[in-house]
Amino acid sequence: MTRLVVCAALAIEARAVGRDVVRTGMGPAKARAAAGRLPEYEALAVAGCGGALDARLRPGDLFVATEVRGPSGTVLCRSAEALAGLLERTTGATVHRGPLVTTDHIVSGAERASLAASGALVADMESSVLAEAAGDRPFAVVRAIVDTPGRPLVGPATLTGGTAALRRLRTVGPALREWADATGPRRVLLAGPRSFCAGVERAIEIVERALDLHGPPVYVRKQIVHNTHVVDDLARRGAVFVDELDEVPPGSVTVFSAHGVAPAVRDEAGRRGLRVVDATCPLVSKVHAEARRYAASGHLVALIGHAGHEEVEGTLGEAPSSTVLVETPDDVASLPAGRPVAYLTQTTLAADEAGEVAAAITGRFPDAVGPHTDDICYATTNRQRAVAGVARDSDLVLVVGSANSSNSRRLVEVAEAHGTPAVLIDGPADIPLGRLAGARVVGLTAGASAPPSVLDAVVDALRGLGPVDAEERTVTVETTEFTLPKEVRTQ
Repeated sequence: MTRLVVCAALAIEARAVGRDVVRTGMGPAKARAAAGRLPEYEALAVAGCGGALDARLRPGDLFVATEVRGPSGTVLCRSAEALAGLLERTTGATVHRGPLVTTDHIVSGAERASLAASGALVADMESSVLAEAAGDRPFAVVRAIVDTPGRPLVGPATLTGGTAALRRLRTVGPALREWADATGPRRVLLAGPRSFCAGVERAIEIVERALDLHGPPVYVRKQIVHNTHVVDDLARRGAVFVDELDEVPPGSVTVFSAHGVAPAVRDEAGRRGLRVVDATCPLVSKVHAEARRYAASGHLVALIGHAGHEEVEGTLGEAPSSTVLVETPDDVASLPAGRPVAYLTQTTLAADEAGEVAAAITGRFPDAVGPHTDDICYATTNRQRAVAGVARDSDLVLVVGSANSSNSRRLVEVAEAHGTPAVLIDGPADIPLGRLAGARVVGLTAGASAPPSVLDAVVDALRGLGPVDAEERTVTVETTEFTLPKEVRTQ
């Protein structure tokens, strides 16, 4: 059986895509006839040129269909986002994704505008027929744009548009082969708990309620949580994210992020007359209180954490003359002697990593004291335990989370510490198709700041590569809830 069959309508398109491409001929009737003659295959792709219905697409851009619409209905292309992301990384092209509509003729003028109004981005004459032929097998469509609403197919721009499209088609073959190599049945082990924790849910709800109560804009200092999807969604709804308070108009509603702020930031907000709503996670606030208490009792406070992280900066600011950042066990040797020592921990560290540094501190300072309860938050610990459990039985672990999410990066490290390769992905577009080849058991989790909907989209994309048997692996059920600050309570 052939793993991949690639179909193109015209010989010139087939030559551009690569060797062993099946030429179908142009139009639904010829595509239907060609579908009946295809060899047995595991994955089917359509590649060639297409006409843009949306003016945002340009000649030479690439388009990956998320769904194919035709006379018999709509076929979803579930792995489209993963393929589009691969094409972006490997071809350097602008890659669009969205619905494709198949017609039995070349569209233009008012008909093009009518199809665009339905939400379709591109039109072709073969894909819906071939999508039906593929059935439940992985299916993909990649089109290089030739003509657009402003540059119709029959016109002076046809030659340059066609040249740009064919040049771009020559770059898609390797990506299609990599996509096909990633297809096949697999098990997905879902680590639980995963995704949002109570502190993240609280922080997001605070911004949402502030927008409801006051209307946009509501200003947020730094990212409310470290996730691009959350930030982009709130920005679309009217939140304005700033790095520093001098970017906020005096008197404006301003939310402090879940990572907390130093007292100096609070003082500045007061001077500027800002209406502050504090979304600091209560577990971070606990660490701040411990830093103040230990400093007030004369201790040197060793803060175990990562330089530059917003949570660390806020904690250091509570007692800057008494607090020292310690990132590694080697840093302990430079701590000054002569004062009692206390140690605290950034809440999103890996437990093993923090434990090694804490052991170095108590090894040098036997009388050093730590927090009354673990500083590493319950959600971080639970997600690390859960990912360790699935890593042991997986060929590859995917961690959903943004690159600046400390707790998500720690999940990758925990999985790798158990001998399993792991990859941090922000969403379906980052799925490493090349790493999936041969990975028949995939562990899947999400950092505490990653939305459950994004993880669901990753699972859906994996289903687009072949049958998925999803299995829950839950180590504990979280019931923690945090109350909202009085500024956004409605009752």
